[in-house]
Amino acid sequence: MPATTEPLRIAVLVGSTREGRFAPVVTKWLSGHLGQRDDMRADVVDLAETPLPTVFPAFGQQPPPGTEEALALVTPRLAAADAFVLVTPEYNHSYPASLKNAIDWHNEQWHGKPIGFVSYGGLSGGLRAVEHLRVVMAELNAMTIRNTVSFHDAWSRFDADGSVKDPAADTAAKALLDQLAWWAHALRDARSVRPYAA
Repeated sequence: MPATTEPLRIAVLVGSTREGRFAPVVTKWLSGHLGQRDDMRADVVDLAETPLPTVFPAFGQQPPPGTEEALALVTPRLAAADAFVLVTPEYNHSYPASLKNAIDWHNEQWHGKPIGFVSYGGLSGGLRAVEHLRVVMAELNAMTIRNTVSFHDAWSRFDADGSVKDPAADTAAKALLDQLAWWAHALRDARSVRPYAA
């Protein structure tokens, strides 16, 4: 079966939902890079705008009211994605509970797909959050790519217009997206030949 040339569908999952969060600045910058590419189409899934239930039903029990409606705003978008970029801060040496919740509400949507990371925070730049996410996503049969973009002391790295002050960040974003594209094409082609064996 020939490989498809359709643009890759990239779901950008915005992990922070805190009031006053810095995530929109980082996400807008990343979206600018995605918008410059002919080989990718971005879908920003902001968990602050599409909150998911935080109570999981016990085995054999019905989910809480509103669960189906909430999942309908997120699940089809994750299922349609060829690849993901998780935008995450670091909270207490790890990633936000809202992001873990979104991950746990899903399973096969992650299977056999690549995931890139853009992290931000203080001294660590969110890298400890990324390391925790790598282990979690491996359990869900996803492929995390090596390249990341990390903003240390993120609040000082952007100007008032939301542009990065250091052009090295733009170079890093291109490297991340190039690597993500390679894996996304390879895995999309593979899934078109045979379903992923979870």
